[in-house]
Amino acid sequence: MALIDVFNTNNEKVGDVDLKDSLFGVKIDPHLIHNIVQMQLANRRSGNASTKTRNEVRGSTAKPWRQKGTGRARSGSRRSPLWRGGGIVFGPKPRSYAFNMPKKVKKLGLRMALSSRFTEEKLTVLNEIELEEIKTKKFVSVMKTLNLSNALIIIPERNEKLERSSRNVPGIKVMPAAGLNVYDILLHKHLVLVQPCLAQLEERLLS
Repeated sequence: MALIDVFNTNNEKVGDVDLKDSLFGVKIDPHLIHNIVQMQLANRRSGNASTKTRNEVRGSTAKPWRQKGTGRARSGSRRSPLWRGGGIVFGPKPRSYAFNMPKKVKKLGLRMALSSRFTEEKLTVLNEIELEEIKTKKFVSVMKTLNLSNALIIIPERNEKLERSSRNVPGIKVMPAAGLNVYDILLHKHLVLVQPCLAQLEERLLS
């Protein structure tokens, strides 16, 4: 086990806590992490691009002119892809880009991402973080005290005051422990965990 200091929002040490090696001391496999990030981004794609085929565009179904004798190329429909305003051949249609990976692999990838932040000494544990009211200025003041400018802050459960106070602060994201994922950990330079989240992560990732 590794020992890490626990701080309060005034950046004062208030204790320490043991981190399990099975959660924060995992050997990192960049290829596996890359695959998980690809999966997350693919699952977020909307896939809404759509074009019309010759059956869907407007236009008469009548033959524009007779087959022979006009000196022009034969044509059977004004909806032909060869005509301006005609249908699109093999164009995109709404689709899902989503794919999945085994639960064990996703859990392992998340443990690797946590381990990478601990190894890089970019992991901070707070005893708590609370705001009396929804106030961005107060939240920014706390971030300055903690010397954080680009961080993912993980809280035990939804906190409207904290989330709304932080949503307009560039580089900062607050989310409950249940939503923690590899992409957001890697997207931010620093990871901040509120102490009760450690037990939640152990239950989620080591069970």
